[in-house]
Amino acid sequence: FEACVITVAGTNGKGSTCAMLEACLLQAGYRTGVYTSPHLVHFQERCRIHGETVQPDDLLPHFAKVEAARLQASEISLTYFEFTTLVILSLIAQANLDVAILEVGLGGRVDAVNVIDADCAVITSVDLDHTELLGPDRESIGFEKAGIMRAGKPVVVSDPVPPDSVLAHATSIGADLWQFGKDFNVTGDKQQWAWAGRGRRYSGLAYPALRGANQLINASGVLAALEAVRTRLPVTAQAIRNGLAMVELPGRFQIIPGQPTLVLDVAHNPHAAAVLEDNLSAMGFHPDSHAVVGMMQDKDMQGVFRALAKRFSVWHCASLPGPRGASAAQLAAQLQPVLLELRDQAIAGGDKSAVLPQVFCYDSPSAALHAAKERAGQDDRICIFGSFLTVADVLTSGECAGG
Repeated sequence: FEACVITVAGTNGKGSTCAMLEACLLQAGYRTGVYTSPHLVHFQERCRIHGETVQPDDLLPHFAKVEAARLQASEISLTYFEFTTLVILSLIAQANLDVAILEVGLGGRVDAVNVIDADCAVITSVDLDHTELLGPDRESIGFEKAGIMRAGKPVVVSDPVPPDSVLAHATSIGADLWQFGKDFNVTGDKQQWAWAGRGRRYSGLAYPALRGANQLINASGVLAALEAVRTRLPVTAQAIRNGLAMVELPGRFQIIPGQPTLVLDVAHNPHAAAVLEDNLSAMGFHPDSHAVVGMMQDKDMQGVFRALAKRFSVWHCASLPGPRGASAAQLAAQLQPVLLELRDQAIAGGDKSAVLPQVFCYDSPSAALHAAKERAGQDDRICIFGSFLTVADVLTSGECAGG
C-alpha cells in the first residue's frame, strides 16, 4: 500500500472508530478508503471509497483476480473472510488513496487484515467475545488484538483499563504507545468536551453525532490516531469538528423517532449490552420498553440478558437463520432463569408485587418487531438488538418505516 494505513481492532467500537476517522479525514480533503465488516444489508457496504459505498461491478474484477491467484497457487483454500478481505484489499490498493482505514474482523494477530502493515494501530476496547477462538479472558484476548501493532509505529489504546498483555506487547516490540489516561485524555460537561494529548489540545468540541456515552471514548482514540499520523496526514481542528458532527453509522444506538420510538443496536456481547443499557437509561421517559432480540448460538446470551434484564417488561425473542443462528426457543430458555433471578431478588428486597416480564417467540426479527409494535403504546420504546443480522432484518423488512 502506498496509502497511510490505520488498522483498528477491539471487541466493541471498531466500526464507530473507523467511521469517525473517515469523516474527519474526508473533511480534511483526503481520499479515503475504508474496509469494515460485517455488512448490515449488502456486501458492498464493507468498502467505501471517498465516503461512498463501492458498486458491485467495481468488486467483480477483484473477485476474479483473487480466484485466479488462488487457482494458480495449487488451489489454496481460503475462508470466506480471507477471500473477501483479499478482494477488498486489492480494490483499495488500486484506488490511489491517501489513507486506508482497515477494521479487523476477529482478534488481530492472525486476522486476514493483519497481512497489511499498519502505519498506526488503534485498539478500542478489550472484553469477552469469541472466547473459543481468542482465549478465555481479557489478557489472552488482549494479546491477540495487540498483534496488529508494528515496531516503531504508533498504537493508540483507547480502552481506559487495557489488559497488561496489550501494554506489554507494545513495550516488547518497541511500538509507540499512546494510552488513554496517560498520553491523551478527555474532559467535558453536558454541552461540550475537550481533548488533550501530546503537546496539543482541542477545546469546545461538540459531542460526536453518533449517540451514546461510549462514543466519547472512541472519539478520543480517533483524535489520538490523527495526532499520531499528523506529519503524514495533517488535519485541521475545523475538519475534526466537522467530521465528528457529520459522522453516520447505521445500527449503533440508532434512534428512529415515531410512535413508538425504535432503537437499533448491533450489541451482541455483555460489554456492548452494558453500554446499550447505559444509553437506554439516559433516554427520555417511556412508560414501557419492549425488547426484540435475535442472537447467534455462540454468544454469551445470559451475559447479554443480565446486562439488560431490568430495562424491559416485554421480551420478543426472534429466530435467526443459518447454522449459527439461535432459535427463539433457545433464547427464551436462556432468558427465563435470568428473569426468574431478577424477580426473586426484587421480592427478597421487599417488592412483593414483582412479576416476571412477558416472553414471546417469533420466526424472525421482523415478525417480532411487528408484534412488538402491535403491543406497545404510542409513547413506549422498542429496542432491537443482539446481532447485525437482527438489525439488518428489520431494516429491510419495512417495519422501521415511520416508527
